Amino acid sequence: MDSLGTQDLRQMASEAADGAAHLGYRVAGYIHQWREKRARRADKEPVFVPSVGYGTTRWVRVLGRALYKTDLFEKFFDAGHDDAPEQKIRGWRSFTAIAIAHAEVSVQIGSQTFLLRTDRGGVLDAQLEISLEPGLHQVIMSVLGGESAETTVYVVPPDQKIGVICDVDDTVMVTALPRPLLAAWNSFVLNEHARIPTPGMSVLLDRIHREHPHAPFMYLSTGAWNITPTLQRFLSRNAYPKGTFLLTDWGPTPEYWFRSGTEHKVDSLKRLAAEFPEMKWILIGDDGQRDPEIYSGFAVRYPQNVAAILIRNLTIGESVLASGRVWGDSRAQEITKGKSWSEANDGASLIRELQNRGLLKD
Repeated sequence: MDSLGTQDLRQMASEAADGAAHLGYRVAGYIHQWREKRARRADKEPVFVPSVGYGTTRWVRVLGRALYKTDLFEKFFDAGHDDAPEQKIRGWRSFTAIAIAHAEVSVQIGSQTFLLRTDRGGVLDAQLEISLEPGLHQVIMSVLGGESAETTVYVVPPDQKIGVICDVDDTVMVTALPRPLLAAWNSFVLNEHARIPTPGMSVLLDRIHREHPHAPFMYLSTGAWNITPTLQRFLSRNAYPKGTFLLTDWGPTPEYWFRSGTEHKVDSLKRLAAEFPEMKWILIGDDGQRDPEIYSGFAVRYPQNVAAILIRNLTIGESVLASGRVWGDSRAQEITKGKSWSEANDGASLIRELQNRGLLKD
């Protein structure tokens, strides 16, 4: 019998890993179905957690998630109401809600109503053909049989040529990603009112918003949809401009144990380039994860869609906690630097960089 070569062993290991990931995906599905059945038997209230959408005068993209409220999630959900008392809310509560798979959702925009369905994770992400004037429009969304929730979609004016795409983790709030234990502590344990805004970044984004009041703002993160209410409250509390969250889902896929955050960001950028072919984006991130690599790759592929790339340099302490910087010299970096690239330690320095480029007034 012929002995197995190194390549054969690698192939077998790869197939075994793929099989295990597929098994994990199925097990996660069974657990979710079991939790959904229990929620229905207990007459748990279906709710819809909407997110701000965006679009053009010809279409809009609506986003949100259908959930059953659990007892643990009740406090977390109600904390988002304007009349709710100040509460110390641990991040883990956002992960106790039960998603409603393939839920039928009513979406009303003006006089038009659309009936849509969520995906396996309860997420609604749909592009609707509708004619609307530029500006904010009210959207009323509800899971059939549940209370309605209100949000907005921002219709970008056809002549608007500047937009903003901003990372969240370690760019607008300090999370010490990607080191797993610190990330878990910040995401699941830390009281959300103790989350620390990144120095000067809210001022930077506010200056951009005042200079370009009709610019769309996209908050692009590898965070899960579960944290939408937390992000909404954090941005509002720290005076960040209102915008759309482009988040992802957690858990195994049919092929892998973990979803790719990099792939999510790259795909989101590609989509925005296709949706707004005339838009030039100000891309804002940090050097603690893969933002420089992702943004510079985008600039190489879509140079006509980049107004500036702003990278916040982590401090030495933050860099150590984030397991070090992953960004090194590359062809993409060399192509990008000198044309649209700027690096600084805080928001105030990045403001000066935009002023030097003529994107902000002195």
